Amino acid sequence: MFYPLKQQYKNNEKCKYCMSKSFLLIGGSSDIGLQLASLLLGDGHQVTLLARDASRVEALVSEGAHLVEGDALDESTVQAAVNHASEQGENGLSGMAHLVGSIALRPPHATKLEDFESVLQTNLVSAFLALKTAGKAMLKLGTGRMCFTSSVAGSYGLTNHEAIAAAKGGIEAMVRAAASTYAQRGLRVNAVAPGLTETRLGATVLRSDAIREASVGMIPLKRINEPHEIAESIHWLLTKAPDNMTGQILHLDGGMSTLRG
Repeated sequence: MFYPLKQQYKNNEKCKYCMSKSFLLIGGSSDIGLQLASLLLGDGHQVTLLARDASRVEALVSEGAHLVEGDALDESTVQAAVNHASEQGENGLSGMAHLVGSIALRPPHATKLEDFESVLQTNLVSAFLALKTAGKAMLKLGTGRMCFTSSVAGSYGLTNHEAIAAAKGGIEAMVRAAASTYAQRGLRVNAVAPGLTETRLGATVLRSDAIREASVGMIPLKRINEPHEIAESIHWLLTKAPDNMTGQILHLDGGMSTLRG
């Protein structure tokens, strides 16, 4: 279901005269997705949101965003979102961000197989579907940028994170392979790997003061990420990063994966 509205450039008069690009945010109703969409709209770009919760993106739609309501694991819905976003830009689909995620924190012996498979489906399979579908549209143009969302768990051994580590580690490997596959065809593929962030998903982990204190203690910067920090990093990868940046995992974890403090 589409909800396209007239684009408004309230804060950027120059965008009346500049080239408008089109971006697709899969998982657009996530906390990070909301902030990323706002940044792109502020630049004067067209933004299409693939989201399950239409109520969370009403303000963005009123500002000119387009909504495709549905599930990121439904191939026809993802294809419809890519098609719609491709029609909005002057030069087709310029960029795609995959912002879908879930988490299950249990040791392997206490994890049901269906729960493990669900984490892989939500995180890794939906990411592959986004890569496959958006990538095909971008190949026709010979240019495009994609950004995926990993996690500190993809590269740092965390207790009881086996399921999400497998899913996010898979995303990181997929990003590197795709960057190589499409390097000579104009596509740039990268990922961000946040640590704990003050989002609805993060709140399921930070469910008590004791857990929050212990989590902060593991981070060299001694603080939790803010959603805007992740959104701004993805925005940079999609719009301002140099052309030679591809196959990279941008670690946004306060030094947790590389430092000891």
